[in-house]
Amino acid sequence: MTLLDATLAFVVVIVWAVNFIAAKIGVEQLPPLLMTGMRFALVALLLSPFLKPQGGRWGLIVALSTVFGIFHFGPLFVGISGIDASLAAIAIQLTIPFSAILAAIVFGEKMGIRQIAGVAVAFGGVYLLTGGDGTAAAPSLPHFMLVVFAAFAWSVANILIKRLGRISPFTLNAWIALLAAPQLFLASAILESGQGSAVATADWRAWAAIAYMAVGASITAYGLWYYLVRKYDLNRIVPLTLLSPVLAVGIAAALLDEPLTARIVLGGVLTIAGVAMIQFLRPPPSAAPPPTPPPGRADG
Repeated sequence: MTLLDATLAFVVVIVWAVNFIAAKIGVEQLPPLLMTGMRFALVALLLSPFLKPQGGRWGLIVALSTVFGIFHFGPLFVGISGIDASLAAIAIQLTIPFSAILAAIVFGEKMGIRQIAGVAVAFGGVYLLTGGDGTAAAPSLPHFMLVVFAAFAWSVANILIKRLGRISPFTLNAWIALLAAPQLFLASAILESGQGSAVATADWRAWAAIAYMAVGASITAYGLWYYLVRKYDLNRIVPLTLLSPVLAVGIAAALLDEPLTARIVLGGVLTIAGVAMIQFLRPPPSAAPPPTPPPGRADG
């Protein structure tokens, strides 16, 4: 990897890490579903030149818009509104264990004993995060479980994307955003309250957070990521993504004054170690199908 591309890869990792902090800042001032709808609306507007006809793939694209909007990003941001951003950044890594399990069920992809052990380690690490350690109270379990559910929804989206076949990532993001935004606005109208006053009183930080999530994480970072994916083998760049939750924890502690306790450190280490085992300790090539592409970033 050239120095320039290595720099771009680290930029992507940092942008995705900061995305959790931006989300936390946003949901402190705006209802989570409303904010998510605004984020998707801005993405759809900026990517509107990529809105091209998709033939007979509309059913999958509509399903993806619902999975991403209502079942992934909606619960993710509602969850972040009730727990620390650092915990959400770690818990969302369960996308990879969930994806491995679903790939085995849906596509018959084999999991080696080391990958199965990785699933157990990752879930054990997340379980550790749900308890208090005497220095900090246990996180809100309903909000924490919403983030876990969001990770599962992202793994379902990976299955749908695999069935969708080749498509420009910008075209896919554009259609998902355009279709998801009205769904989220409707969900906000039904499930949330005080939207008008929240919008009227939100300061520049909330609007900057939405702009960052749309322009930085969803468009710029994804554009750089797919450039790197096309140019390099996955095993050269995927390991770098494991730095994202680590950086998110450190940045959240520095900027949001979130506690960095022994429980969070140990739970985070176990979760990321389990994810690494699943991603890189695959069965020998002769006994396994080609590896599933890594899931898109839940924090994007």
